[in-house]
Amino acid sequence: MMGWAMRRFPPGSFGWLLFHEIRMGIRQRARNSRTRVIGYILLAAFVVFGVMIGYGLRNTPIPVSSAMVVGALTAVILSLSFMTTQAMLGAQRTLYESGDLDLLLSAPVPTRSVLLAKLCGIAGTIVLSFAALTLPFAIPIALFNHPGMFGVVAVLVSCALLAACVGLGLTLVLARIAGPRAARTVGQITAGLLGGAVFLVSQILNTSDHRESRVAVIFHRLANSGVTQSWWGGLPGRAAFGDPVAILVMLGSAVAIFVVTGILFQRWFVSGVQDAGQHLSRSKASKRGIERHFRPSLFGTVFRKEMQLLVRDPQIAFQVVLRLVYLGPLLFIGLRSSQHIPIGPSLAFISVAIAGQLVGSFTWLAVQAEDTPDLITVAPVEKSAIDRTKLLSAMALAAPIAVILPIAIVTQSVLGALVTILFTALGGGAAGFIELKLGKPTERKRLNRRQHGSIVTRLVTLLVTGILGLITGGIVYFLP
Repeated sequence: MMGWAMRRFPPGSFGWLLFHEIRMGIRQRARNSRTRVIGYILLAAFVVFGVMIGYGLRNTPIPVSSAMVVGALTAVILSLSFMTTQAMLGAQRTLYESGDLDLLLSAPVPTRSVLLAKLCGIAGTIVLSFAALTLPFAIPIALFNHPGMFGVVAVLVSCALLAACVGLGLTLVLARIAGPRAARTVGQITAGLLGGAVFLVSQILNTSDHRESRVAVIFHRLANSGVTQSWWGGLPGRAAFGDPVAILVMLGSAVAIFVVTGILFQRWFVSGVQDAGQHLSRSKASKRGIERHFRPSLFGTVFRKEMQLLVRDPQIAFQVVLRLVYLGPLLFIGLRSSQHIPIGPSLAFISVAIAGQLVGSFTWLAVQAEDTPDLITVAPVEKSAIDRTKLLSAMALAAPIAVILPIAIVTQSVLGALVTILFTALGGGAAGFIELKLGKPTERKRLNRRQHGSIVTRLVTLLVTGILGLITGGIVYFLP
């Protein structure tokens, strides 16, 4: 299908490059047949439910109320937060895992066409993720006597184009400021912060005693501010429900920003690709001897080496920041909750579960994704001793994050906090041990794609950490 469409355009043209990007994105998503089948089943179920809802509403008018306009603006704000995160990650993969970029930029093809095609590829990937959740419901409703709901498609495309531009722009600006070596780590951290920005802001705005979800907090703030009463504030809502002028303005603005982004960042894009391939060092080569990297004991040497590698890994930075973003508000909730609300058991369960996830990922990176396994094999030491040291390194890196929620539990029960710390360490150690015994060696880059390890390993880890989390929550609940 994509090959037929590509043949309709001259080789190297924007249309040809666009369909090439779409084909590459489809192939990337189609690697795991099991996941693809599950996705098709869920999509079919969504479509069936959407058709049922659309058929049920076929003779029911849907008036556009102020609450619906506020709800649409809330959905756009939440979607843009996650879309921009995905766009930044996609832009980083484009720059640092170039694939065909070197060939395209060296070919007699306009650089602007390559950049715009890449932007379309990033936007298309974003649209696929969100379209699967919204269009199976919106399109059947639109087909059953409510054509205004086709505006959801226009809003979705506009948000994806805008997010792709912002994501690529931020990535290139960070690469320009931080330099080619630090740009990827800084970009991962920024993407993590953007992904949880709405969550953090909603918790900061929620100053009431009763807790509300982030969607409810943002909805109420927007409704009380009256921002949707203005023409621009109500634009997403009117476009989503079929206002042709609003649709034209949203799509036209998004396309204009898209084209301007391609023009403005063309030179920075080429420079970023070239810098990404140079692997520049942040500092000059040291003139000191290598003995400073070694310690008197095997444990000290391996521990220092693994800690340095884990800390420098940009994927680890993304995981840590993303969890900190979501753990911070939970900490505030625990500190602000009253004594009669049993939030301690829930925080204890979450603490064990997150520790298991982090230590499992860190252990996989340190052991299963070892860059020099041959050297470990021929080294005159027992492999089990090295594995234990790597496990301790992973637990040490996760420790600062694992103690966040027990701090909140201290306000309700000191003994409960101690129990939580103990079982959090047990959960992390168990997850790391499972990864040591059942983990499947593979490449480091698969961690960022969430493809590391086997399904059996993940299921066993989830089961063990879940049981330990339930036990921890039960103990904390019954403690005085």
